[in-house]
Amino acid sequence: MRLHIKQGRVIDPANQIDAQRDVFIADGKIVAVGDTPGAFGADQTIDASGMIVVPGLVDLSARLREPGYEYKATLESELQAALAGGVTSLLCPPDTDPVLDEPGLVEMLVHRARLMNQSHVYPLGALTVGLKGRELTEMAELTEAGCVGFAQADHTIEDTTVLFRAMQYAQTYGYTVWLRPQDPHLGKGGNAHSGPLASRLGLSGVPVMSETIALHTIFELMRVTGARVHLCRLSSAAGIALVRAAKAEGLHVSCDVGAHHVHLTDHDIGFFDPNARLSPPLRSHRDRDAIRQALADGTIDAICSDHTPVDDDEKLLPFGEASPGATGLELLLSLSIKWAEDHFNTKDGLMTALARITCDPARVAGLDAGTLSVGSVADICLFDSTARWKVDTSAIVSQGKHTPFLGYELQGQVRHTIVSGRLAFSR
Repeated sequence: MRLHIKQGRVIDPANQIDAQRDVFIADGKIVAVGDTPGAFGADQTIDASGMIVVPGLVDLSARLREPGYEYKATLESELQAALAGGVTSLLCPPDTDPVLDEPGLVEMLVHRARLMNQSHVYPLGALTVGLKGRELTEMAELTEAGCVGFAQADHTIEDTTVLFRAMQYAQTYGYTVWLRPQDPHLGKGGNAHSGPLASRLGLSGVPVMSETIALHTIFELMRVTGARVHLCRLSSAAGIALVRAAKAEGLHVSCDVGAHHVHLTDHDIGFFDPNARLSPPLRSHRDRDAIRQALADGTIDAICSDHTPVDDDEKLLPFGEASPGATGLELLLSLSIKWAEDHFNTKDGLMTALARITCDPARVAGLDAGTLSVGSVADICLFDSTARWKVDTSAIVSQGKHTPFLGYELQGQVRHTIVSGRLAFSR
């Protein structure tokens, strides 16, 4: 299949391109950006006039809910949602049922995703057996099965010796350890940011020091082991300051933030809105502003959707009883664009925002993705940056319909998604 995308505004942060150019695709690869390659005959031409052409989005955390939680979402429904959001590569955490701690389970998931021929799925294997924090998994075998890193998802490791051994093991073989920085005891069972609002609402709090104490432990173990660590879903200004210092020190650390935390604060809980029940919890305005600044200066490497579909039975409950999580795959692009518009006064902001959801997360995960370089896999998103759409249940393709942004009007809508040179989605 030969595709010709013509007259689009090409923005490729990996190559610092922002110009009107044509893109030519053959045999699933990008063969030219700009002038027509010799003897190129297109089987299909896409008129991208008025659209922005970017690398397919790379999402560092999208729960697909299979295996085990098909009543919340299915692989088919969530990969369709990914395409609708322009996401062509996504990493899924290991907290499925059963947990992704056996090579056979990983191979099954990778095989099923490949048969669907939609977005590329890259599993994170469990760091410990059953995510129980006691016994290390066979990381080498899980890597051979298709895992690109090892994580605990939202589960903590109480025994620091186990975490120390895990990081030693990972460093020996060059694996990346993905960790949510949270103390296993402080804030356990909490459901909101510790602060005046939680006190007034009578909600159990999760203090910022739950994040910072965990970070101190992780960084000390990194200094001893030399391990490479990716920190998942930073949420506080104090935590960001520690990461900034660790990077300046030269530790091999990267980090991401959930798209919801780039915009919302604990005040968005409103009158106990269960859609705003997230993990980590939404924090203060000061924390939100620090997240925005850290994204701009590169301290935070990537924005992820933190896509966690939850069904009505577990979400439409009192705030403290509702399951944490929200749909995010289809909002990732629009929320990133909104951050750029809010934070920057120049067009450079869009380039930076797109970098945080394309080439930067691809670099963090070690993927050959997030670029429009000649010879790279043709994973491409075409969107209308001026189109506005209302977030409501009918507009969401994901089986999970719950998000704190319900009712919001957002800017930027995906028109076409191309995966491995194939037009996989059109709106």
